[in-house]
Amino acid sequence: MVKICCIGAGYVGGPTMAVIALKCPSVEVAVVDISEARIKAWNSDQLPIYEPGLEEVVKQCRGKNLFFSSSVEKHVSEADIIFVSVNTPTKTRGLGAGKAADLTYWESAARMIADVSKSDKIVVEKSTVPVKTAEAIEKILTHNSKGISFQILSNPEFLAEGTAIQDLLSPDRVLIGGRETPGGSKAIKALKDVYAQWVPEDRIITANLWSAELSKLAANAFLAQRISSVNAMSALCEATGADVSQVSHAIGKDTRIGPKFLNSSVGFGGSCFQKDILNLVYICECNGLIEVANYWKQVVKVNDYQKSRFVNRVVSSMFNTVSGKKIAILGFAFKKDTGDTRETPAIDVCKGLLGDKAKLSIYDPQVTKDQIERDLSMSKFEWDHPVQLQPTVPAAGDLIWDVSADAYEAVKDAHGLCILTEWDEFRKLDYQKIFNSMQKPAFVFDGRNVVDAAKLREIGFIVYAIGKPLDPWLKDMPAVVA
Repeated sequence: MVKICCIGAGYVGGPTMAVIALKCPSVEVAVVDISEARIKAWNSDQLPIYEPGLEEVVKQCRGKNLFFSSSVEKHVSEADIIFVSVNTPTKTRGLGAGKAADLTYWESAARMIADVSKSDKIVVEKSTVPVKTAEAIEKILTHNSKGISFQILSNPEFLAEGTAIQDLLSPDRVLIGGRETPGGSKAIKALKDVYAQWVPEDRIITANLWSAELSKLAANAFLAQRISSVNAMSALCEATGADVSQVSHAIGKDTRIGPKFLNSSVGFGGSCFQKDILNLVYICECNGLIEVANYWKQVVKVNDYQKSRFVNRVVSSMFNTVSGKKIAILGFAFKKDTGDTRETPAIDVCKGLLGDKAKLSIYDPQVTKDQIERDLSMSKFEWDHPVQLQPTVPAAGDLIWDVSADAYEAVKDAHGLCILTEWDEFRKLDYQKIFNSMQKPAFVFDGRNVVDAAKLREIGFIVYAIGKPLDPWLKDMPAVVA
């Protein structure tokens, strides 16, 4: 029986290994993590992450050929194939701070693999890593090999949170990169044979190590660039009276462009896009490609601009101040159908409003109060380090926001409400009831274009929707507060 071990039981490792276990009943899969609490959650009825369909897959396989354990070294030692899915956070200090990936956890994992291995291993990069990381890991493993053969493969994940299980069950492609040597080819075949048990062969792409590593960064950079492009267009739409949804629909009909990732919003988030672009920028700078680096920097700058532009619209619309005013925040996750808040635009929007002394009431159907409080107390990039290295949550008395049990509680007596995640339930709310419970004039700031602005205006709301023709109230308000 082939034994697979995955180091890291997070958003990538957990779902990926669960689907491998489901589709490969003859393979034994162990997911290991140093966090006892996380492993305990994976073995409970309350999984540590929310992902549609994940719970059903885990319950079907757990205890049969899928195991979650904190006995890291034991399972690594026994495995034939080791997936490494540990954090690669952006460095916060030292060389490359604010851009380069911190490979501390990856290096630690590699040294542990070398230390405990007693048989040949295939080590698979599953984390998003800088180009040439495999070469560094290879050096660590070979210099500590004790005669054991290690083959390094790059198998980047291309999951979209909220649809991760479906993406794993029916992927666009599976990319496997390895050394162009007899040993590398054999390792590629071994991993390909695992995926081939449910993925059509023409969707399993093989490449050299560097192409595979760079493909992941390139894919995220291209997707983020599309979002920043349409968001840049949304600002022009507001200035001219055009409708960004109509513009997106028109250009998306061009088969060379396509309709995906053309929805304007308050900005992109998630654990990958910004981090990977900054990593790409750093790699370009290290190779003397300054113009290329500046191009990708602009994608992040436009994303930051979109978030600050949204905050400015809120403040300027409400008589140029939100001091002491209650603002309801509907949605805190970075997108619907996930509880993930990493780099969510909601953090920057909330901090911007808090900076003007607003009182926030926050509701999200999947994000816990503890997580919201932690996110609003952390500095940038601290979220990507282990929990024990993150700052403690401030005492409740220091907080200037609260978390509501539902949307109606959040909006009661609010002066305005901001929709920051496109949860389906926000489309179905009783907005007449909401209007009746709010202070007047009642403002809606739709950062995801989920509501029917015309209907809300009929009710009596003053509505701002990203990239849409402006409400008469807003037309003379500045887009940017001086």
